Amino acid sequence: MVGTLVWDTIHGRDATRDAPVEEWGGIAYALSAFEAAGPRGWTLVPIIKVGKDMQGRARELLDGLERVGSLEGVRFVDEPNNRVELRYRDAGERTERLSGGVPGWSREELVPLAASCDALYVNFIAGWEMDLPVARRLRDVVGGPVYADLHSLFLDVGPGGVRRSRRLDEGAEWVSCFDFVQVNEDELGLLAGPGTDPWETARQLVADGRTRAVLVTLGDRGARWAATPELAEAGGGGSGGVVDGEEPVSESVDDPDPTGCGDVWGITCFGSLLSGDPVHGAVRRANRLAARNARRRGGRAVAETGDAGRTLETGEGT
Repeated sequence: MVGTLVWDTIHGRDATRDAPVEEWGGIAYALSAFEAAGPRGWTLVPIIKVGKDMQGRARELLDGLERVGSLEGVRFVDEPNNRVELRYRDAGERTERLSGGVPGWSREELVPLAASCDALYVNFIAGWEMDLPVARRLRDVVGGPVYADLHSLFLDVGPGGVRRSRRLDEGAEWVSCFDFVQVNEDELGLLAGPGTDPWETARQLVADGRTRAVLVTLGDRGARWAATPELAEAGGGGSGGVVDGEEPVSESVDDPDPTGCGDVWGITCFGSLLSGDPVHGAVRRANRLAARNARRRGGRAVAETGDAGRTLETGEGT
């Protein structure tokens, strides 16, 4: 699992609190979700860099995860750890301010670690975890599929560390690096570009063989996908060698906290796909665990809800 541990300071998430909440965010949400709902018998190798200023807290977090098989990929660096200040205006609107300086991975650093993995989940939390030439190498060295949540590739850092949406240069080339690609609705629009139908772009990326699936999260409306027929099985309809479909959220959430839901969604979806589920089943499971994350607060919350992992692993209710 490649990503970045971020120390979050969150304002306005809880209407009953005046003080901000401080806690681990970023890849912590995916780590927690794997702890709860990863396939039985599988272990996780975090490939992350952490600032030495947060070394003690990071070790405490990682040591508390039973399904982490090795800390070989954890590097402590001299630069200050990444920190994000989130200010929520409502459940769907927020501003994000980034500070810290944890660097990305060079080819010489990342490729040997990736080569030891049977499959690889990549979550662009900072947006510079790797550059495009390094990403191109992953499919050649990883033993199985590579999944990427492209989220922060669509963000730059403006004055004062404020994160702003941007077009992704060489977007199709980035997509070509991964077997499965996750974006949200806005990011798909940025990938498609002005005057282009975003959904046709998603279908075309699959039809061109750049990726096996484009998975598009829709917030509280669920998710859509475009996928190869062998991934989709009976999961949707389509034409031209591409199957598409949509899976609504089956559980409504009162007073949701959206922080980390995309990260929980992605690792759950990838684990289900690796287990052999068709894409509609994987999306359904991801929707369910993301909804449970939205009911709770914090990057460790999903791992601490014992029923979530058992339900997903046994396939109950899918």
